[in-house]
Amino acid sequence: MSQNRPLAVFAYDFDGTLAPGNMQEHAFIPDELGMSHADFWAEARELAIGQRGDPILAYMHLMLEKARGRGIELSRDAWVRRGANLPLFPGVEGWFQRQTARAAELGLDLRHFIISSGNRELIEGSPIARHFERIYASAFLFDANDDAIGAALAVNYTSKTQYLFRINKWTLEEWDDESINKVVAKNERAVPFDRIAFFGDGQTDIPCMRLVTDQGGAAVAVYNPAVEKSRAAAKRLLDDGRARHSGVADYSEGSDLDLMADELLREMAARVGAHGLALWPQGPQA
Repeated sequence: MSQNRPLAVFAYDFDGTLAPGNMQEHAFIPDELGMSHADFWAEARELAIGQRGDPILAYMHLMLEKARGRGIELSRDAWVRRGANLPLFPGVEGWFQRQTARAAELGLDLRHFIISSGNRELIEGSPIARHFERIYASAFLFDANDDAIGAALAVNYTSKTQYLFRINKWTLEEWDDESINKVVAKNERAVPFDRIAFFGDGQTDIPCMRLVTDQGGAAVAVYNPAVEKSRAAAKRLLDDGRARHSGVADYSEGSDLDLMADELLREMAARVGAHGLALWPQGPQA
């Protein structure tokens, strides 16, 4: 953490936000399990309903059960290799360094986070994994041979908000259930919510968007212009007041989303400056 620059955060959902579709659909479900997307997700939903369980845990269990039945490799390395081929929206690979450099020019220390219900191991294998401070996503439990044997972490639509509070307090370890619940005054937290922007695309992102919006941050509804359902979801998020902004999933330099990010960072930097003026002469500028 920079000693000289205030922290700011861009947090992202993954599926539908940085990458088209669901990550499991691009290779694992059709090519390795030999199933259609629709059949897999219908079976996962039926399992969750029948067990009165979490849909995220249900789909993770089904992935492993189907894979074992077909003798598919389940090692950590195999999952990471699968993630290397995940498709991304235009401009994503150059986005993070550009925004970080832009923030630095404004006096901010920008960090990037993933908060996703998808698979952490797949995201860790993606070409953009190195840009994230943390990848908060559903994760497998591995045995001594490093083979996936169950679910270690399920990130669903409501538990996503936990990770925003972890970022807010800078208590980043998933297993730490003590520090996250300690009382910390708002003005002493590492990343105030008004220096957090959350980028998402749909229903599972609503609690995060609502939290960030209500706390003075920025929620951005990203959509794929080629998919009418995606465009309609973004409009609904705006109309319902869940998101403050919306943009096409084009992360290229000079795109509408890129220009929006520039404005968001300038807004965050302006708040930092205004806070310093409000504290003068007792504050840091004395």
